Amino acid sequence: MAASRLELNLVRLLCRCEAMAAEKRDPDEWRLEKYVGALEDMLQALKAQASKPASEVINEYSRKVDFLKGMLQAEKLTSSSEKALANQFLAPGRVPTTARERVPATKTVHLQSRARYTNEMRSELLGTDSAGESKLDVRKRTGVAGPRLGDEKQSAAELDLVLQQHQNLQEKLAEEMLGLARSLKTNTLAAQSVIKKDNQTLSHSLKMADQNLEKLKTESERLEQHTQKSVNWLLWAMLIIVCFIFISMILFIRIMPKLK
Repeated sequence: MAASRLELNLVRLLCRCEAMAAEKRDPDEWRLEKYVGALEDMLQALKAQASKPASEVINEYSRKVDFLKGMLQAEKLTSSSEKALANQFLAPGRVPTTARERVPATKTVHLQSRARYTNEMRSELLGTDSAGESKLDVRKRTGVAGPRLGDEKQSAAELDLVLQQHQNLQEKLAEEMLGLARSLKTNTLAAQSVIKKDNQTLSHSLKMADQNLEKLKTESERLEQHTQKSVNWLLWAMLIIVCFIFISMILFIRIMPKLK
């Protein structure tokens, strides 16, 4: 099926948003957020079309739009650890948007943002300032003696320990979410089984009700026929009795004067 004009416009705008997300942007950049909002509106309009694409294509578009929206929300967080944690829960697209892409652009953006947030966390822990200089360099420039080699190794070990703790926390959260997803899947399957049984019972009840209704109609017709037959015989009997009484009265009237 050929893509509609709306779908082509959505794909073009999606490619543009993916390219902007992969680039380094200024904090005051506002176009990407507006473009993502326009993507949501176009996606809703595409879902409402009669000749909409297959459900797999619609789900892939939704996944990419949700990823871009989640990425923008993660960038608005204050700390790097919160950004990195929010980035872990983002799900990039699985299929390239265009044929020229070997790897989905959203997946590349996801990896870039993960590396950027990791570097920001490392910089915060090491005390790196905005110009890229560490507190160690500042102390050297002001004449303060820097830490010794053993302190540097200890700081590196502490940094690795903090990063490992963050990684363990993220893995624990991922395992909990996976367990919740499995529990939700189990409950959904159980509810689906119960609903299926209820539907079968309801179908059987409706079938029995239809059969009983047909039998009731048949018996009603038979009863009506029987009632009509009974009424006909009663009518004939009444007519015969009336005729007999009439003839008897005539005979009685004829006979009575002669007796006088």
